[in-house]
Amino acid sequence: MATIRLGLIGGNIAASKSPLLHRIAGEMCGLTVTYDLLIPEQRKQSFEATFETCRDGGYRGLNITYPYKEQVIGLVSIEDQDIQAIGACNTVVFQQTPPHGSNTDYTGFMQAFRESFGPASPGRVAMAGTGGVGKACAFALSRLGMTSLALYDTDLGKAKALATRLSGRFPGLTVTVAETIEAAMSGADGFVNCTPLGMDGRPGTAFPSDQLRKGIWCFDAVYTPVETSFIQDARAAKLAVMTGYELFLHQGIDAFKIFTGQSVDSGALRRELKARDLQSEATS
Repeated sequence: MATIRLGLIGGNIAASKSPLLHRIAGEMCGLTVTYDLLIPEQRKQSFEATFETCRDGGYRGLNITYPYKEQVIGLVSIEDQDIQAIGACNTVVFQQTPPHGSNTDYTGFMQAFRESFGPASPGRVAMAGTGGVGKACAFALSRLGMTSLALYDTDLGKAKALATRLSGRFPGLTVTVAETIEAAMSGADGFVNCTPLGMDGRPGTAFPSDQLRKGIWCFDAVYTPVETSFIQDARAAKLAVMTGYELFLHQGIDAFKIFTGQSVDSGALRRELKARDLQSEATS
């Protein structure tokens, strides 16, 4: 059986667990899968050059992560109207010209939210960060029945652009752009971090801990590490928590199906990932 060659293009991805996820998923389906981490800066290439090298070098597909999810849009064809409106792509398959783009942050977030919190509406949400993953999560929350969204970004123009996209796609949704994170958090039920703050090498949190106690739930898109300062603060404030690991798992399952056509049981994959992690820790 031919090897299915996959990869991830991103910036700060050395700690990514995506290679392990896709290799295990392949084993579960009887497939041989390789998965490479591709950092353009380390390769002394532009993002476009790295993308083209993979396209022409036998890769079945790629995941795309920060900071390239928006940049890749011009290189792919996207059929889904929500994903077109999101304007960010994290999954590419090289089986047609131009390559086909999808957004499994969008689909994976919806599945992860329902598994974590059940059928309830997300309610009123405050979101920090309006880049690629922020766009996907905002559209997913809208599909899940969010009643209002307050956006905050240090780049006010990006936040306003996302607000315009959401209002065009969901005319009944109340979307505001806040000039401070405290203003965004006022009256919110849920707090969503879609900034890189909290990642390995990027310490900190976007949300002041003393403002969290009036909320109900939170989500942090960061999963390396899983227990970010934001997640720890939210646990201390007694919020229901969804970590970035849940999005990582479900977006990965959706991406694997796009790459291979094979479905993987989330519970079985979660257990095997945990077992491999424990095995790795024991031998390190």
